[in-house]
Amino acid sequence: MARGSDKTILRALAGEVQAVPPVWMMRQAGRYLPEYRATRAQAGDFLSLCYTPDLAAEVTLQPIRRYGFDAAILFADILLIAQALGQKLWFAEGEGPRLEPVRDTSALRAAGDIHDTLAPVYETVRILARELPPRTTLIGFAGAPWTVASYMIAGRGTPDQGPAHALKDTDRAAFAGIIERLTEATVDYLSQQVAAGAEVVKIFDSWAGSLKGADFADFAVAPVRRIITELRARHPGLPIIAFPREAGQGYVGFARATGADCVALDNSVTPEWAAEHVQKDGCVQGNLDPRHLVTGGAALGAETRRVVEAFAKGPHIFNLGHGITPDADPDNVHRMLAAIRGD
Repeated sequence: MARGSDKTILRALAGEVQAVPPVWMMRQAGRYLPEYRATRAQAGDFLSLCYTPDLAAEVTLQPIRRYGFDAAILFADILLIAQALGQKLWFAEGEGPRLEPVRDTSALRAAGDIHDTLAPVYETVRILARELPPRTTLIGFAGAPWTVASYMIAGRGTPDQGPAHALKDTDRAAFAGIIERLTEATVDYLSQQVAAGAEVVKIFDSWAGSLKGADFADFAVAPVRRIITELRARHPGLPIIAFPREAGQGYVGFARATGADCVALDNSVTPEWAAEHVQKDGCVQGNLDPRHLVTGGAALGAETRRVVEAFAKGPHIFNLGHGITPDADPDNVHRMLAAIRGD
């Protein structure tokens, strides 16, 4: 299903230029919505929300009911795969994820042993495939190996991914082993999401921008290329979005280097620059600054229209340059959608 489909996301990913771009938002199921906060309280804790299929499906559906986005993205977390590989994972309230740090693969399970842990995620996908409106595309996702490894090695999020860089530079074989294990597991994880009903998958490399030179080629490009190649061997024609956040010049040619159908863009690059240098290779996704959904006002409408106009000559999926923040005003999302659709 692509050209001629009533699913506008799939049409954009197939290269079609549309007068009104399809739209969804990263973190569209999240803390800015009161209905999400209520369901989160019902779950008791974040991991219980991720692993309770009925509740995870509910929060995925909430922004679709409220806003009518063109796509829903599975509610989960990029670090569930680390837990499935045997690493202890917990979330400290107000502080984010915590893991028992690893420095090699000795304590990790084989890539093929992740599915018992992740079975609830696949059930969430099956529920969504049944319950989403017919015109809403279902997106599955995973973190890219570099980004997930940076958390696994440090045991938490860090501002500069320093522990992962240090391991990479001092014991490249051990570091490469972690990347290899994650790459294999990510292929299996995303493949199971597709089998359960995901129509598109997205690979989030949130910390790609901290990789430079040969490291960017080795650990941001090469693993994603392998994931895409192996997924397409299992699921021919599967549309795939890649997000090497803050890649800068690394965005140029990323689609060709990896085989991605679409490159998602953060808001550190202008839409005009990206239209000239990135969109020439195919679909792009992005890239409104999320702060406009906090501040609103005339600037929200103006910047939304600027993004739409900059990408109007090529295939484009409207999105934010990063996830919507908890302090965003839900009414500003309606205003953004009105500016996109010319209402």
